[in-house]
Amino acid sequence: MLKGNEKILIVKPSSLGDIVLSLPFLNVLKENFPYIQIHWIVAKEFEKLLNKHPMIEKVFVIDKNKWKSIKHFPETIKEFCNIGKELKNEKYDLVVDLQGLLRSGIITWLSKAPIKVGFKEAREFSSFFYNKKFSVPIDKHAILRYLEIAKELGCKINSIKFPLPDPEEPSWLRDFKDFVVIIPSARWQSKNWPIPYFVELIKMLPYNNFLVVGSKSDKADALKIEEYAKGKAISVAGKTTLIELIEVFKKSLFVITPDTGTMHLAVACGKKVVAIFGPTDPARTGPFGNGHLVIKSNLSCSPCFRKFCHEQKCMRDISPEMVYDKIKNFKII
Repeated sequence: MLKGNEKILIVKPSSLGDIVLSLPFLNVLKENFPYIQIHWIVAKEFEKLLNKHPMIEKVFVIDKNKWKSIKHFPETIKEFCNIGKELKNEKYDLVVDLQGLLRSGIITWLSKAPIKVGFKEAREFSSFFYNKKFSVPIDKHAILRYLEIAKELGCKINSIKFPLPDPEEPSWLRDFKDFVVIIPSARWQSKNWPIPYFVELIKMLPYNNFLVVGSKSDKADALKIEEYAKGKAISVAGKTTLIELIEVFKKSLFVITPDTGTMHLAVACGKKVVAIFGPTDPARTGPFGNGHLVIKSNLSCSPCFRKFCHEQKCMRDISPEMVYDKIKNFKII
């Protein structure tokens, strides 16, 4: 479908994990067609990951969090209108919606591109806005689903790579060596492994330095781990940008994490991860590639894909001792 001189818009505003999992798609497009121009629509909180990316000529930033609020409805309509005008003026040859939600479908339609591409199985009736729909099984890993779209566009898949922007090193990182990274929480409450379990695991593992990372919303959990780990863990949650976090991951020994977008960033940095899964399916959103340790609940109700769960039995059943034994037997480093 592509000839090699087109201007293309990728619609993938969020979340962090979804954006990272889309990077192999970006890489394949540029590998096969180095002269195409690629623009990207991204949510405000993730723009730093893309706005200096060497493969992307232009980044459009949207404040999608405001769109969820009724009180911001007039602003949302105004922003949609402004985006529509800007996208129309770009005269794209093709738009690819990798998000597959109502708002991304509307943005795709507003571009007025002659070719609007998306998944036939996209949610919230967003496929209504595409004129090229491709059917890809939803039980495939997200990366492989996106690469099926790349194949339909005429790309050959020679390799799967995560092209990242150049990292920045926070000054405090120079004082840390031989450390393990802990990601304490995920956006879904149901994905979270109990904080006391992290503390117990840190005490068991034969490493002296743990860095607990995360956003500002993770600070409370991260500080609890720091407090109860008795000097073995330090919280830097809320103190790193995404670009700095790339350097943190690259210098770490390995990463212990629930199913979260930051996990995928660690994988993109070439780091091995110990991933703890309960309500979600690692076959679809697990750490991609070899060398990772996935520890999953065997409960019949898992995966349920519920964002909230009062019992969280699938995560609580994965004990610190179980994780410790699996790490010890796996020999991750």
